[in-house]
Amino acid sequence: MTNPATLREEILRLTREYSRQVHPGFRPAADPDRTPWQEGTTIPYAGRVFTEDEVEAAVSSTLDFWLTLGKEGDAFQQELAAFLGVRHSLLVNSGSSANLIAISALTSPKLSDSKRLKPGDEVITVAAGFPTTVAPIVQVGAVPVFIDANPITGNARWDQLEAAYCAGKTKAVMMAHALGNPFDLGATLAFCQKYSLWLVEDNCDALGCSYSMPRELAESLGFTKNSPGLDEGPDRVIRFTGTWGDLSTQSFYPPHHLTMGEGGAVNIVRDQTLKVIAESFRDWGRDCWCPSGVDNTCNKRFEWQLGELPEGYDHKYTYSHLGYNLKPLDPQAAIGRVQLKRLPQFIEARKQNWETLRRGLAAHEDVLEFALPTHATGWNPVAGFSWDATGCRTDCSWFGFKIAVKPDASFSRTELAQELDRHQIGNRMLFGGNLLRQPAFVQLRQDQPEALRVMGEMEGSDEIMNSALFLGTYPGLTTSMIQAEISVISQLARNTTTF
Repeated sequence: MTNPATLREEILRLTREYSRQVHPGFRPAADPDRTPWQEGTTIPYAGRVFTEDEVEAAVSSTLDFWLTLGKEGDAFQQELAAFLGVRHSLLVNSGSSANLIAISALTSPKLSDSKRLKPGDEVITVAAGFPTTVAPIVQVGAVPVFIDANPITGNARWDQLEAAYCAGKTKAVMMAHALGNPFDLGATLAFCQKYSLWLVEDNCDALGCSYSMPRELAESLGFTKNSPGLDEGPDRVIRFTGTWGDLSTQSFYPPHHLTMGEGGAVNIVRDQTLKVIAESFRDWGRDCWCPSGVDNTCNKRFEWQLGELPEGYDHKYTYSHLGYNLKPLDPQAAIGRVQLKRLPQFIEARKQNWETLRRGLAAHEDVLEFALPTHATGWNPVAGFSWDATGCRTDCSWFGFKIAVKPDASFSRTELAQELDRHQIGNRMLFGGNLLRQPAFVQLRQDQPEALRVMGEMEGSDEIMNSALFLGTYPGLTTSMIQAEISVISQLARNTTTF
């Protein structure tokens, strides 16, 4: 009989060889063993980027057959929290679930009455974006209050925050960093501090983005330390997005900055209480915090008396919340651990790909409008970005390269999308566009007009919906693929004239 350790070693050796032979097209763009892109074949807007290391990790974990979240999950949670510089990261099965858990945590009766989000309380959010940033607000019985988006940054118009506030009703702000472009954290944090509001950062598209501000401003908002590995000197504080609010969320779906196939995380930035609550909502709503397969961490498993249960009722079967089961699998976490090691290189590749596209399309500013990072006032190929007077800066780990077709161009956004599609170049709208125009929200307003509140006409969100799309920046894009994208767009722009 073959020794099991030897057999395992051989299985993993063959796994690596299989992956090298079958999956060379998924290696990072800079990998010399990557299959070259062939002209005329598909250029995805995003996708999995991996090598035999991830495949081996998945198979190795599967051979252990623990399956449910275990040692790999524990390690990944610790490693992600350490990378970001947050107190805890809690793995879940998707970014959408992460948003649901984050907002649900704010409804817990374990929070003070003044801070707890109750049915009918309000959460300020932005109209342009992905629906599962907003859906959980409705799903927990709260009221989303929509402010408009800036069509250049894609992010919320921070100047509408004050108008959206309702004393005694507003409890939180929950918004995404659009396409890897941080929203105005300086203004939003000051607003939340003024009214003692929760801030939930949807960081699903922005892992690795950073935001910095003058130290004096940061200290007035309660921040003194940089995120790990980020240093801008003694006069500034620089932190990753997802580390400024109270809670933040991540997605590990394949188009995102790292992938577990499916998966996500809730980051607990500072408050240990939120960790216990979020974990409860993720794990069926139970009050017990013992991991699967572990009993009696608190050493008084049969000594609790909660609710109207008899004293001594098993703490592992005591439920303080109406929770869910939203854990991923341990083999997914094993993949994520390998991906996390690649993250610094992935981040740099996204930045470089955005820069290459911007330089390559600079000649077409007469018909195309390009995104700017929050706080940037302009861009040129020599000096790069110019910045506003706030002293705040953004460094974007771009999820996508946003383009808008100007009103006086002789082609529309849809025609641009069709041309890209004809050349098999992946492109996407800015997710749901103006979410208030989506069928689900139109129906919600008809059925329950009081279920949401809208600040103004949402002109910026409509502009994004009508004129914008984005290309990929993911680290699987090779130079030849990006140049092909530039060529197709440039040809369309050159062959048309402005009215």
